[in-house]
Amino acid sequence: MIHGTSLESIIRIIHVSICPFIPSLSIPDTYSFSDTISNIYSQHVQRLASILCLMIILLAQSLNQTRYSHVCLVEPERAQYGGGIIVNPEFDHNIDSWRVFGKGSIKEQISNEGNRFIVSHNRTQPLDSFSQKVQLQKGMLYTFSAWFQVSEGSDTVSVMFRTKESELVRGGQVIAKHGCWTLLKGGIAANFSSPVDILFESKNSTVEIWADNVSLQPFTKKQWRSLQDASIERVRKRRVRFQITRVNETALKGATVIARPVKLNFPFGCGMNHYILTNKDYQSWFLSRFKFATFTNEMKWYSTEKEQGVENYTVADAMLKFTKENGISVRGHNIFWDDPKYQLEWVKTLSPADLKKAAAKRMESVVSRYKGQLIAWDVMNENLHFHFFEDKLGQNASAEAYATAYELDSTPKMFLNEYNTIEYSGDEASSPVNYMKKIKEILSFPGVAGMSAAIGLQGHFASGQPNLAYMRSSLDLLATTGLPMWLTEVSVDPQPSQAEYLEEVLREAYSHPGVDGIIMFSGPAQAGFNTTTLADENFKNTPAGDVVDKLIREWGTGPNIATADGRGMVDISLHHGDYDVTVTHPRIHSPRKLNLSVMRDLSLETIHVKMY
Repeated sequence: MIHGTSLESIIRIIHVSICPFIPSLSIPDTYSFSDTISNIYSQHVQRLASILCLMIILLAQSLNQTRYSHVCLVEPERAQYGGGIIVNPEFDHNIDSWRVFGKGSIKEQISNEGNRFIVSHNRTQPLDSFSQKVQLQKGMLYTFSAWFQVSEGSDTVSVMFRTKESELVRGGQVIAKHGCWTLLKGGIAANFSSPVDILFESKNSTVEIWADNVSLQPFTKKQWRSLQDASIERVRKRRVRFQITRVNETALKGATVIARPVKLNFPFGCGMNHYILTNKDYQSWFLSRFKFATFTNEMKWYSTEKEQGVENYTVADAMLKFTKENGISVRGHNIFWDDPKYQLEWVKTLSPADLKKAAAKRMESVVSRYKGQLIAWDVMNENLHFHFFEDKLGQNASAEAYATAYELDSTPKMFLNEYNTIEYSGDEASSPVNYMKKIKEILSFPGVAGMSAAIGLQGHFASGQPNLAYMRSSLDLLATTGLPMWLTEVSVDPQPSQAEYLEEVLREAYSHPGVDGIIMFSGPAQAGFNTTTLADENFKNTPAGDVVDKLIREWGTGPNIATADGRGMVDISLHHGDYDVTVTHPRIHSPRKLNLSVMRDLSLETIHVKMY
């Protein structure tokens, strides 16, 4: 690695030399009288050191986030977090601490600019590469990053974690190219304490794998939450400053500023089904929480044309009428579903020619019917996993569907909606790399120029600790497309820690700057939501429901109240959105009212409010 002095170098020295030796501490609200003076002093020192290290991690993360883009660089950038727990991460000491995995050979190579990196060559199997053994601790989250090239052409390179039981866990992947360096980001959630081997996969065993500046950084859950909170403060909120004075500009100490949200910019919604039409309690429950919805089944082909030629939109129409009357925006779900299992029996029996006519009729019918009334369409659902229409109508069937939907209604965002892209690293079919290939294929098809394409990530998390590190790295990679990105069907399977894991997933999505909206496929038991149930049969909150209500409040729905200091100054951190602001003072009879729009690019100028 090329050396140099920089802020990042200083951060690396502090982080590597100090932070690994600081224990993760819980900070009590008060001390017991039995604490000795020496114990108190020792705890204070440790806490200060912990805070320093967390600040270092936050600063390092900020540097890492701002520099990352899905581009190829002539020379790789330095190892993130100073390499974390990786030994010899930048190959300053030849290839010490690295060993061959599988067959083949490894060596150090030096570029013309003097950059040192490792090379795996003479490969015969996909997993033939280099490896290093590291110790994972149960309950920790580990972020991985490294820069890669291949010796010719391009190929997908994956990071793999091999457990002592020889299980292989995929941690992330990237398309590596020859002639420039690309950053691979990934991670693993440690559900065990054990040594693991970090190794790499390229399915084209004829190419050499080149790597540099490898990092594996551990985080406690407490640290991870701190990173989420810092990101939310940075990307979802804006600090607004008021100065409250009399007409003669005398400061009004003790003035109260109340900012009540009228409309928040971030869409956070929930799946809705036909029970909303007849269940008043369900209506009240939904309307008190959400302004965005997706109909779980009612717009699907198997709901609107159960018998060939006999269309029935009664339920979907009634639901859309209800949402309009109550100011709820709706995502259309879906025009087609590529899974053979969810095709109507009469659809399965059609010849290719007849299927093409029936599909064209379906497209024309549903898109034209709801033209201008939806904010989005899931056009071809789950077509990274399934290929019913491609198998029957040709490989361009999906792309043609997007082009036709856009021609019929150019207003909605057109989503590619898939599962396991962020939830499960072991599903290669819908990996972020394959997702990006598919959306690129769709966008290159004639007829989609100008279409507002968008990334739909279902977010159905199975049992066990969600791999938040992998989720974050996947969102990072997908965000490089520049396309709008939503989590569209978030759920967490029933388990003792369901509420905790749901909160972690929702916070991870909300804290990511590339995510533009979240819809959960969850709800009350009376409406049949039995995977992630938010309210029981009596509409009493479940623990998962408590989490959702807490986040709704935290993400800006409640009033924000602050009091002016001696200079009449008030600072409030507000989520992006529109607010009605009221300013009062005990000695002023008439309150002042104003409207405020808080945006990411809002000027930091002070808002002057004069009280009469």
